[in-house]
Amino acid sequence: MADTWTKAAENQEQLEQQEIQKLNENVNNVSISNDTKTINKDDEPDEVNLAEASLLVKIIRKGLIETGTSLDIQRKDPNSPLYSVKSFEALHLKPELLRGVYGMGYNAPSKIQETALPTLIADPPQNMIAQSQSGTGKTACFTLAMLTRVDTTKDYPQVLCLSPTYELAIQTGEVAARMAKFCPEIRIRYAVRGEDIQRGTKLTDHVIIGTPGKVQDWSLKYHAFDLSKITVFVLDEADVMIAQQGHQDQCTRLNKHISKKTCQYMLFSATYDKKVMEFAEYIVPSPITIRLKKEEEVLDNIKQYYVRCANQEIKYQAIANIYGVVTIGQAIIFCHTRKTASWLSSKMAKEGHSVGVLSGELTVEQRLAVLDRFREGHEKVLITTNVLSRGIDIEQVNIVVNFDLPVDRDDNADCETYLHRIGRTGRFGKHGIAINLIDSEKSMQICRDIEKHFGKKIMLLDVENSDEIEKIGS
Repeated sequence: MADTWTKAAENQEQLEQQEIQKLNENVNNVSISNDTKTINKDDEPDEVNLAEASLLVKIIRKGLIETGTSLDIQRKDPNSPLYSVKSFEALHLKPELLRGVYGMGYNAPSKIQETALPTLIADPPQNMIAQSQSGTGKTACFTLAMLTRVDTTKDYPQVLCLSPTYELAIQTGEVAARMAKFCPEIRIRYAVRGEDIQRGTKLTDHVIIGTPGKVQDWSLKYHAFDLSKITVFVLDEADVMIAQQGHQDQCTRLNKHISKKTCQYMLFSATYDKKVMEFAEYIVPSPITIRLKKEEEVLDNIKQYYVRCANQEIKYQAIANIYGVVTIGQAIIFCHTRKTASWLSSKMAKEGHSVGVLSGELTVEQRLAVLDRFREGHEKVLITTNVLSRGIDIEQVNIVVNFDLPVDRDDNADCETYLHRIGRTGRFGKHGIAINLIDSEKSMQICRDIEKHFGKKIMLLDVENSDEIEKIGS
């Protein structure tokens, strides 16, 4: 094993040179825009040459993008110079972190990782607002970036990572702990409900991962750590942190105490609307922005279907028919209300299905117990409300059912929640199935609006036809 890491370290420079040479050979479209200039190789062949493109790549890698730059990432074009690194070795990581990455089973960077990481870990540090689909490795991306910034010679918190829920904070912490397995000197602390400190405590942990309310108490009420010394500030599921009034107020208050000159900001989410993006750009100084086109937001590896149902009972029968034909690893079923979730779980349990229920009224301990049992495979079906629509990563889930389609407060299609829901399957490039149960013309219109928003066909499924059902699982 020692020889392997030594060889990897010796080859890093060679790999980097090969990567730059490959990019130079394959430059077809360079599209970098800012307030003053747009470069497009096809439009201006006399003004852009390979040497300039190579320099552009180096600038991106070294994090020297000028203020106000926005990168229009052509993520599906392997010939684009923005396709970035193809190996973790090319990032020049600390050997201990590289071991941690490979120990987690990552063989090569995902699209968001290969695009964002070279900039995130380069010097001088660059702020970033990044959008990438659910299940594409966002958590591993920002976790690796923030761990590279830890200075273990300093015994105080340097990295602050905020998540909107207890469950997401715990999950991020677990990823960080696994990634830092071979870096025992890096200390990680959870700032979540149930974790308490005594007044007058001074934290010596390097990384704080938690929820906004608890972090606000520890930093501003108990003065357990100094926000002005934070060098990396991460917002996970940033759209929720910004869009929800309570989280937004807490994040804004924390942000006021963080030094804009010495802190690197990383905002990650699968979705951003216009207002959220405007606010993000307001609080993040001179960010590099990686955004998806709407048609890229829905993962191509998730097949989407809708089933027409006359009423709630027929909806249940549709699920039963699917279960009778398709081989299911695990499934998550989303309901609009706790009442519906309770009714459905009782009905499925009576039919002999192993079912777990997760909704907002459960205590933290109860919610974790339900999730743990589901992860361990004790229940094959998890019925939940929107409390689980974001971020939770359970690899065995291959079907998501929208028993009720998600709607906003005005009863219109909630496209962002839909994206997060179906993103519970098809994790990290695996195939998944999303099935939407339609019981009225109103819900059919919501389905059409979602289809139009993402530009992805949601196909009709006849659950009375076993041959047709069989095809969706193949």
